[in-house]
Amino acid sequence: MTIATTPVLTPNPLAFKDAVREQWNRSAQGWNDHTDEIHNWLQQATDTMLDMAGVVQGAAVLDVAAGAGDQTLDIARRVGPQGRVLATDLSEAILVLAQANARQAGHENVLTLAVDGEDLQVEAGSFDAVACRLGLMFFPDPLQGLHGMHRALRPGGGICTMVFSRPDRNPCIGILMSTALTHAGLPARDPFQPGGLLSLGKPGLIDELFLEAGFQNIASTALDAPFRLPTARHYLEFIRSSASPIQQILGRLAPDAEQAAWAEMEERLDVFTTADGWVGPNELLLTAARR
Repeated sequence: MTIATTPVLTPNPLAFKDAVREQWNRSAQGWNDHTDEIHNWLQQATDTMLDMAGVVQGAAVLDVAAGAGDQTLDIARRVGPQGRVLATDLSEAILVLAQANARQAGHENVLTLAVDGEDLQVEAGSFDAVACRLGLMFFPDPLQGLHGMHRALRPGGGICTMVFSRPDRNPCIGILMSTALTHAGLPARDPFQPGGLLSLGKPGLIDELFLEAGFQNIASTALDAPFRLPTARHYLEFIRSSASPIQQILGRLAPDAEQAAWAEMEERLDVFTTADGWVGPNELLLTAARR
């Protein structure tokens, strides 16, 4: 069965993107401060993503929605001094940190570009591989973003994106969102609403988008990626440091009401506490293809 791929855009995509950019500019340092935790959480999935994209020594790689550049450093190490990496993001502030992190690690072959992922202003056919880690699901129009990534690749070049899979495999996100909406007095949302954390988790959807964007040899793989931290509170500290939709919802509340929401989240998330600490279930969806 073919899944309809015409994107349902947010009412005002430009306003949505402006709000996202502002949130990430404010949250950039907090996100960067959690780099070690993010790296530990996503290392296996990132290695798999780069394998599937075909990131090898000497390659030119486009890193879309790069954030503070944790995976950018992994790419730079893989391509070596003969390769090059262009890290893009909507947030100018977070790219300043990505560039500083690359220089501190000794990678002179990393450049950054503040640009909308749905309007990649790069030369056509100028990259051997494209990677996008936990970014595509935030695009109001992911198909448009994939068209741009397809254009950026040389013929035969590889791509791999990483997004969250379906809601039942990512219960922590469900707990966060449902609690935030309840405390904000807002109705439940369609988990597949464009621009949300789970927007590309509907089975088969992302494969259809890749196909419509012109890619070939499309393959998606689900991968367990539990988030291991000392306590649920540590997880919420991480969430509060990011520009997640949870922050956008709760940021409208009075301080006491906001704190009550966070407290309930912590109580509900404690169900994932084990003898070895807190282990939050997550399932990621890796989609690879060729131009």
